Amino acid sequence: MKQTIRFQDQDVLLLRNGAAEARIAPQHGGRLLDWQIGGRPLIHWPEQPDWTHPTKIRGGNPVLFPFLGRHYVDGVLGRWRDGDGTVREVPMHGFARYEPFALVETADPNEVRMRLVENERTLPGYPFPFRFEVAYRLGPQSLEAEFLVTNTGTRPLPYYAGHHFYFEVDHRDRAEWRVELPFRRTVTGDPVGNMIEGPAPADTLLSAPELSDRIHVEPLASRFSLLHRPDGTGVEIDLAPAESIPWYAVTTWTEHPDSDFYCVEPWLGLPNAIHHGQGLRRLAPGATEKAVVILRHRPGA
Repeated sequence: MKQTIRFQDQDVLLLRNGAAEARIAPQHGGRLLDWQIGGRPLIHWPEQPDWTHPTKIRGGNPVLFPFLGRHYVDGVLGRWRDGDGTVREVPMHGFARYEPFALVETADPNEVRMRLVENERTLPGYPFPFRFEVAYRLGPQSLEAEFLVTNTGTRPLPYYAGHHFYFEVDHRDRAEWRVELPFRRTVTGDPVGNMIEGPAPADTLLSAPELSDRIHVEPLASRFSLLHRPDGTGVEIDLAPAESIPWYAVTTWTEHPDSDFYCVEPWLGLPNAIHHGQGLRRLAPGATEKAVVILRHRPGA
């Protein structure tokens, strides 16, 4: 079921499928706000967010497009250099999370599909025509997130999009949560945008400080999980549904020791990839690519 409701003084869309619910705000960057099953939150959303600055709210799933992470030109943050040598400004994680998305009609009562195209705000920093669609499909025990990127221009379209899922994890309980991460290597970003190779974290418990702000590159398996060890509950993350292009990396991050969330973020490329090329995608004129990730609830014992 799909309906418009009033939530925290905002008009949002509610998806409901059995005991599962998800709220989505198209006008605020096409943002997924939360996902819960049987009243238990799986995706975190704060009770009293500051809606005057929605991009600063720690929760839901901010959409990262056309680029993700931080970008630098000659050590200056927030800039990128195009193929002609022109230096342009780019906000951290791209502009999509600042933009209102238009709703796309769909017959599926369990799907919300939204669309963003180039406009006078996006063209100065990203001079490319595009169509970017974000869709969420809610199952009784799953949430599917889809990116559909189309190059509507006449030049190759550079991009690398990503998710920023805020999973619900009580900070007092982090030592009881583990994230399974079968990846080939890990990297971190330096202060000028270079990717620095590093060892795999010694531990994948969420209480391990070295796990936060770590980028895990080149998955060795198509699925991995975020699990609560005492009862086996959690979320399985599927990076390889049919028809999806490959996901390049997954980032793990949280903000403070007392933050009641932990982010696990599938990314199509790495920060600053427009300059170093790791994960940079160039979509041919007229072409379309689809990237899908499926979150599946694991109810445990």
